[in-house]
Amino acid sequence: MNLHGKRILITGGTGSFGRAFVDIALRELDPRRLIVFSRDELKQFEMSHTYSEEPMRYFIGDVRDRDRLRRAFRDVDVVIHAAAMKQVPACEYNPIEAVMTNVGGAQNVIEAAIDCGVKRVVALSTDKAVNPVNLYGATKLCAEKLFTQSNSYVGSEETRFSCARYGNVIGSRGSVVPVFLRQRETGRITVTDRRMTRFWLTVEQGVRFVISCIEQMSGGEVFVPKISSMRIMDLAEAVAPGCDVELIGIRPGEKLHEVLLSEDEARQACEVEDRYVIQPLRPWWSGGNWTHGKKLPEGFFYSSDENSQWLQSAEILAMIGEENAG
Repeated sequence: MNLHGKRILITGGTGSFGRAFVDIALRELDPRRLIVFSRDELKQFEMSHTYSEEPMRYFIGDVRDRDRLRRAFRDVDVVIHAAAMKQVPACEYNPIEAVMTNVGGAQNVIEAAIDCGVKRVVALSTDKAVNPVNLYGATKLCAEKLFTQSNSYVGSEETRFSCARYGNVIGSRGSVVPVFLRQRETGRITVTDRRMTRFWLTVEQGVRFVISCIEQMSGGEVFVPKISSMRIMDLAEAVAPGCDVELIGIRPGEKLHEVLLSEDEARQACEVEDRYVIQPLRPWWSGGNWTHGKKLPEGFFYSSDENSQWLQSAEILAMIGEENAG
């Protein structure tokens, strides 16, 4: 699907991803309509001062409210589902709320999209959905299953669902970078474990990856980008050079390393130039999809500590922005 001239809605549209998507979409996609759907009226008000003219629309609503989603999805071609509870500690402390938003909200988006005849739906996922050790990751794994398998519910309709799964986004809410920037003023930063590694990308990289997923999807895939890894100590030295480092230990629900593609998933995945594509094992999946992809070797997995691409200090500073990290 070519996104140019389409009617696009993004849930959680006032977040870091949503604002970046709106900026790129307005500059490059010439959307017929671009709808920001979120529950934060203040952020919508502030956003409307930056993006106030056609084709923008702002809908107050919560993904827990299926009727509101149905109203918002009318005459929409594409939905990007970015709304979620994302903070690991908040999800652990408020587990029912996390399930209602991340799992129940996913179900509501799916049913509203089918009811309204939305053509393409891509849901944002995370490396924490792979072998999850916290509730946030577990809810995102459940949401992935809901979206990929909901193609079974579509029948003869045109709606298709896929997921885009990627790693930590620099500068997003919950990122360690703002924490380090604040702490460096004191001359001391806190690190959980010196061995820690993470997948890392900019919000613009995330947006462009999601756009490409919508354009290439058949429905049912989980798309995983090939991105760089970063050692936490390299980040600390780049952002806060010369600062003392206090080791505070791994927090509950946290891993030393993250995985974007597990060994078990790799058996049904293929590799193309810039990504891995996890294909569904379902009767409705066409054997003609992704035939140009390369089969992955036995035992393959994609983890942040075994990655072939590593960010160095100069690259980290370039991704963060010299005005914040220099």
